[in-house]
Amino acid sequence: MDFVGRSLALSVNGLANVAAQLSVGVAEISAIVSVETHGAGFLPDRRPKILFERHIFSRLTAGQYDASNPGVSSPTPGGYGDGGAYQYDRLAEAIVLNRSAALQSASWGIGQVMGENHAAAGFADVETMVTAMSLSEDAQLAALGGFIASNGLAKPLAVHDWASFARGYNGPDYATNRYDIQLNGYYQKYVVGATPDLEIRAAQVYLVFRGFDPHGIDGIPGPATRSALIAFQNSIGASPTGVLDSATMQALLPP
Repeated sequence: MDFVGRSLALSVNGLANVAAQLSVGVAEISAIVSVETHGAGFLPDRRPKILFERHIFSRLTAGQYDASNPGVSSPTPGGYGDGGAYQYDRLAEAIVLNRSAALQSASWGIGQVMGENHAAAGFADVETMVTAMSLSEDAQLAALGGFIASNGLAKPLAVHDWASFARGYNGPDYATNRYDIQLNGYYQKYVVGATPDLEIRAAQVYLVFRGFDPHGIDGIPGPATRSALIAFQNSIGASPTGVLDSATMQALLPP
């Protein structure tokens, strides 16, 4: 598996379905997405964003590789190194040792759901989950929704008990990274103002895939996004308007 699927961006329906499932608004879901991924659920090379957790791998393999492969197997958390593609290097090292444990030891996609939580997220096994994570951000978000529902976290999310939600979703050390405070900050931003424009956001995701930099994936049609659209339109011989019309979006879609 090369971890590249259709790589489709989050849709209005995908966001609305999870919000309805959990009986919350899109602002609550958007806040979680903003904290977990700070952008898209995919890397520029179209693989899902992951973070490999060496202490999970160590636990799942009973410490068998702690001595021989301490970079990917250790009883203590940490040792992450760089983000992005480097996490796949760590995953690849672990896959050679134990593929199932390796996939379960990474958090995946827009909600950074751990592979070991595949059942709670609604999947029969971790391989099925990873295939879905490669398909679309809608599938990634559905996994997030499944995990929240399975773990009784919909209620604290609905009443904005950020500390309780953060403890259940991010773990007992949530306060170290001010997870609850970040969630509340994004929620307040979205409930007062507008949530990201998902069509613009999708275009930004696809522009990044094609090597055009919109200077962030935020769903805001700013000047950098317009410049990236113009550059893309020029590259395909279209009129360089900088406007996201239907023809431009169709051309941007991953094959």
